[in-house]
Amino acid sequence: MSRLFIELTQEEIPARMQAAAGRDLERLFMEALTEARLSPGTARHLAGPCHLALEIDRLADSQPDIEEERRGPRGDAPDKAIDGFCASAGLARDQLELRETEKGSFYFAQIRQPGRKLADLLPAMLQDILSRFPWPKSQRWGTSRMTWVRPLHAVSVLLDGQPVAGRLDLGGGMELAFGAASSGHRFHHKKPVPLSNMDSYIGDMKKAFVLVDAAERRQMITAQAEKIAAGKGLAVKPDAALLDEVVGLAEWPNVIAGQIDDEFMALPGEVLVTSMRVHQKYFATLDKAGAVAPVFLTVSNRLADADNDQLIAAGNERVLRARLSDAAFFWEQDKKAGLDEWVTRLDKITFYEGLGSVGDKARRLPQLVKALAGQMPGCNADLAAEAARLAKADLVSGMVGEFPELQGIMGGHYAKHHALDEKIALAISDHYRPQGPQDRLPATPEGLAVALADKIDTLAGFFGIGQKPTGSRDPFALRRAALAILRILDEGQLRFDLAALFRLAAQLHGFQQPDADLPGFVTDRLAVRLRETGLAHDRVAAALRPGDIGDIGLQIARAKALDRVLDSQQGAALMAGFRRASNILAAELKKQNQTLPEPDAALFETEAEKTLLAAVLALPDGSVTDTEGLARQMDALAGLEGPINQFFEAVIVNDDRLEVRQNRLGLLQLINRRMMQIADFSKVER
Repeated sequence: MSRLFIELTQEEIPARMQAAAGRDLERLFMEALTEARLSPGTARHLAGPCHLALEIDRLADSQPDIEEERRGPRGDAPDKAIDGFCASAGLARDQLELRETEKGSFYFAQIRQPGRKLADLLPAMLQDILSRFPWPKSQRWGTSRMTWVRPLHAVSVLLDGQPVAGRLDLGGGMELAFGAASSGHRFHHKKPVPLSNMDSYIGDMKKAFVLVDAAERRQMITAQAEKIAAGKGLAVKPDAALLDEVVGLAEWPNVIAGQIDDEFMALPGEVLVTSMRVHQKYFATLDKAGAVAPVFLTVSNRLADADNDQLIAAGNERVLRARLSDAAFFWEQDKKAGLDEWVTRLDKITFYEGLGSVGDKARRLPQLVKALAGQMPGCNADLAAEAARLAKADLVSGMVGEFPELQGIMGGHYAKHHALDEKIALAISDHYRPQGPQDRLPATPEGLAVALADKIDTLAGFFGIGQKPTGSRDPFALRRAALAILRILDEGQLRFDLAALFRLAAQLHGFQQPDADLPGFVTDRLAVRLRETGLAHDRVAAALRPGDIGDIGLQIARAKALDRVLDSQQGAALMAGFRRASNILAAELKKQNQTLPEPDAALFETEAEKTLLAAVLALPDGSVTDTEGLARQMDALAGLEGPINQFFEAVIVNDDRLEVRQNRLGLLQLINRRMMQIADFSKVER
């Protein structure tokens, strides 16, 4: 068995592509080796700014030999047919065997194909994989014809630590001979780094000041940043996305602190953070009160050196000073205008073709908010409607033009500057929330109302003009909007007739009704959300009613309550009884091919039958409209377990007497029907 090690050295791979590239390299090689019948074992990969490495162990040294018997034409077939068969089998005619069969005389070929050695297969395999590698973006360089994310410098291929001979043809007269060495840090290590296997590779590259393991780079950055911040009495502002990106930018991370000029500390904290993270990839720090501190952290790709670090810090401070000067200018200019003035300019911004302008949206949102606000405890309808009217105003501000990430947030700051009610300002700031599973909900009832209205309006509009998500494509983030609505309803414990709100939103857009696919789209997202909260997929499927968005809050409550019931011992026994009843009923109905009568209590012969009928009739039907009714329904459902099991212990359903048998089957049918009104228990798998 052999161990394969491959390493690719190239110019810097964009940080966002590195992790996927490592996974793709492993996947493509494992698929190719499996297809070549080389039985690959386990694989591991590493991806960094300039290096991709892959190791696969327990590989067969060569393919197994192939022995195949192939039947050809009849013995009296024309010569042309026999010669064609010989050519396809790679044999001469005298190597064929003429054999008698039940259907006559036929030629047979015994084909023996020796397996090729792994080392001989690798060059063509590598050429094929790298030529079709799925980079999101790639380029050609020099006279090459093969594309790659950035120019390739070296390709190393080793088996059991020994170099494999071969070349990568780049086209256009360019090629790279397979090597057995990598390169270290471009500033701090000029000698080649000999390669043999993954374990020694990690250590040898570290000696050459390259951390090829992303987890190690992450740990180094985190530890250095926290130590520097703590030394100044500060904390690093958490930013997982920025950390992910910076991990892919430096092969040998060195965290350096810089200072923000006092004159810029009057800017809103979000402006400071966005200026640093978006353009410069700096980490912000926080003081003990949680406010942005006048210290930033940058990550250089060099060894620590006091003099050099000071120069790097000064250079970054100079660049940040220019960025923040622009931000300060926009801040001062924007404060001179009022939000009402900006609202009048929203008519000049097209929201989307077929959906009018942003001004049209600003006029729709207050109407939706008023329909929502009356159903939201503690929500001031007038303030929420005013916040909805002004929510998009900052889209024409200079600050949002420079930093689109701050839309909504800046509107809240400008509302505070112009002394609008604090609830209006907070609702404007929060109305895009939540923007993902890690984002918080709006902090106020008014903010929740505006956020819901904004997302409902967007979904009704895009579905109304046929711009729906398809497959993996969702350019308008409609899935995220639906999930945000559901999260607000769930975590906010809000109860709305969402179908009525979508009807209103569609009418405000000028559509007669919401698109027919919209309710199903929302309940599909609800299933996703409930599964993400830990509910099993079969229980979610049982509890939800596809396309029913009249009371999403009640559907969520039903799914959670059903999950609690089925998690109990009573629930497990109840499902066993339900399945037994369903199986007996299905088998008998298939035989009889007729409907069953409603159970007649006068025909019962045991107390178990009477008790079960009473328990089934006590079940509230599936039309409960409040959580109290839902609780009673679930309690009654759990209480059904005992009577069902007692029934099966005391009664033989398939009694010889037709009338008694039909009556008992009718009772099982009633159980099935009443339970299925509560949830589709046939979908519960365990």
